[in-house]
Amino acid sequence: MDTIDLVTNAKAGRDGRTRILEGALRRFSRDGVSATTLASLRAESGVSVGSFYHHFSSKEHVFGVLYADILKAYQDAFIAELSKHTDARSGIESIVAMHMSWCGEHPERARLLITERPPRRHEPGGPEVAELRRAFFRQVAAWWRPFMKEKILRPVEPTMCYVLWLGPAQEMCRLWFAGAHQPTQEEIRALGEAAWLSLKMPSA
Repeated sequence: MDTIDLVTNAKAGRDGRTRILEGALRRFSRDGVSATTLASLRAESGVSVGSFYHHFSSKEHVFGVLYADILKAYQDAFIAELSKHTDARSGIESIVAMHMSWCGEHPERARLLITERPPRRHEPGGPEVAELRRAFFRQVAAWWRPFMKEKILRPVEPTMCYVLWLGPAQEMCRLWFAGAHQPTQEEIRALGEAAWLSLKMPSA
C-alpha cells in the first residue's frame, strides 16, 4: 500500500468516527439517549455496520466518548474564562454569563450535558469523565482558595458550589431549550448577581 492509500484510509477512518459522533449528537439531543437505537445512530451518521463497529462497540460507547468530549470543551471554556479574573465577584458573575453564552452557542451539546446522566465509572467513558472532573475541580479550587482564605468566598464542597453557582442558570437553560422562555441580558446579569450573593461570605 502506497503513501496515498495510507493517507486516504486514515482520513476515511477519522471521517467515519467524526460522522458517527456528529450524528449521535443530533440524535441524542433530539430524542434522548434511551430512545435512540443503534440502527438509528448508523442511519443518522450514514456509516456501514462494519465502519460503526470499527470505531465503537455499542451505543453506550458512543455516548461515553461524546459526553467526555463535550464535557472537556465546556470545562476548557469555563477555566479559560475564570483564569481571566483576579476579582472574586467578577469571576463568579462572568462564569454565569459564560455558561449561558456557551449553552446558546452549542445548544445540542449543552442539552446533552444538562439532561443526560453522565456515564458511571464502570461504563464506557466513565473513567475519562471522572478524571476530567477531578482535574477541573482542582483548577477551580486553586482559583477559589485564595478568596476563601481572605474570607471573600465561602468554603463550600464541589457539589454545593456547583448548585449555588450554576443551578439557577441551568434551570433557565432548561426553560430556554424547551422553548418556554428566552433569557434576557438583564436576567443573565441577575443570575450572576444571585450566584455572587449565594457564594460570598456575609462580610464580603
